[in-house]
Amino acid sequence: MKLKTIVKCAALGLALSVSALQAQNTQADSTKLFSLSRLTVGGYGEAVYTRNFYSDNMFRYSRPEQYKDAKGHGRVDLPHVVINLGYDFGKGWSMGSEIEFEHGGNEVAVEIEAEETGEFEHEIERGGEVALEQFWIQKSFGKGFNIRAGHIIVPVGQTNNAHLPTEFFTCYRPEGEFNILPCTWHETGISLWGKLGNWRYEAIVVPSLNSNMFNNANWVKNGSASAYEFRVANRLAGALRIDNYSIKNFHWGVSGYVGNTFNNDLITNEAEKYKNVKGTVVIGTAEFDYKAKGLVVRGNFDYGHLGEAAIISTYNKNQNHQSFSPYPRSLVGEAAIACGGEIAYDIMRPMRNTGDQKLYLFGRYDYYDSYIPYEGALTSYEWTERHVMTLGVNYYPIKQVVIKAEYAKRFLKEQFNDEPSFSLGVAYSGFFTKQHN
Repeated sequence: MKLKTIVKCAALGLALSVSALQAQNTQADSTKLFSLSRLTVGGYGEAVYTRNFYSDNMFRYSRPEQYKDAKGHGRVDLPHVVINLGYDFGKGWSMGSEIEFEHGGNEVAVEIEAEETGEFEHEIERGGEVALEQFWIQKSFGKGFNIRAGHIIVPVGQTNNAHLPTEFFTCYRPEGEFNILPCTWHETGISLWGKLGNWRYEAIVVPSLNSNMFNNANWVKNGSASAYEFRVANRLAGALRIDNYSIKNFHWGVSGYVGNTFNNDLITNEAEKYKNVKGTVVIGTAEFDYKAKGLVVRGNFDYGHLGEAAIISTYNKNQNHQSFSPYPRSLVGEAAIACGGEIAYDIMRPMRNTGDQKLYLFGRYDYYDSYIPYEGALTSYEWTERHVMTLGVNYYPIKQVVIKAEYAKRFLKEQFNDEPSFSLGVAYSGFFTKQHN
């Protein structure tokens, strides 16, 4: 009996030892699968107060004489607050994600109204948006070639390529590109990108824009939106971006986009008269920036063209008129244009012992027109052509934080009222952990 007991005890001890070893190995494997040193956490955010010294009435362009002496209006806003999470799995595999809260996010509530016999009411507490702006998986084969698939940024234009609040001087994103292109433009698709010497390239395939969502005030800006739980992809589009850094402190880049946009919606029209309508959108952009010795100079030029704009305008005006229809039912221009430039100087640079502090005085000019009409158009919408002059200051107490103040004036054609404003903002942008490329 003693021998059997000893054997049983030995077997039990061996089993416990194996279990402990397995648990240790499992824990070790878990450690390999997840490591804080591989995690990237970051984000950016903006808060802005603006006083507009002009009317915000919806008829201010159709009846400008009635609003010439308007007192104006003020507003506070959280344009963008973003949380960025990324992880490097190793062996060239990584992921990235970005959740964005625009204008404070969205709040709704169900309440019981005591004054209405206890009825339940559904109320909107705060307007705004919550969006998954990025979610992608990437495989890197080296600096020269990477594949990224998922929800990605379409870097067409200067602002879409550099949209962090520490990458431009104005309190809001530069007005020209913001009013004719999706911004920040994000789509679900696939991207090939890499760096070859002083060159960087990126080629993208994504769902095309939706011509049903185009309008006169913002051209194709809202064409990337979807009112459904999915993004319709009846048609695909391509985008290409090339950047060069050969000259010290100087960068230039070009980008382009091509896609057929008609019938890229859940509701399509297969009538014979629309058989050959494509609604091709072609966009081309060019930009540069120079940074050295406290001086910053940036500039951009964007031009876009919409094929069959007359047909699409007529089609959009006659769309479904149900109250919950997401379509703007607006005319759309055959083309749109935006160009801008800004110059700034850090007046603290000549001073000593200022550390990371910077104080930029800047000036910016924007010209844009979101509605260049097609030949024969009966409506011109002349208020869409605008010049904007902005003067302001950016103070960086540290690299990641900026305090902004500006005075801007929007100049419209002489029959309309000019639109001056003052804005004050604070913003941050940065990573809280080590950034992985």
